[in-house]
Amino acid sequence: MPKQKGHKGLKKRVKVTASGKVKHKRSCGGHLMSSKNAKRRRRIAGSATMTPTMAKTAKIMLGE
Repeated sequence: MPKQKGHKGLKKRVKVTASGKVKHKRSCGGHLMSSKNAKRRRRIAGSATMTPTMAKTAKIMLGE
């Protein structure tokens, strides 16, 4: 049985930490920032970790 290929699109968007958590960039930070308040822009600027359920699926897709 051949190995499953890793999902290249997901590989470019997430990073698995040493403890096994999956970090990703928050959405809504691409453009139209003038209409968003400062608190919201600061929150969007940071990275976030996936929920355990989503992280499990992501790790399977990455082949880990």
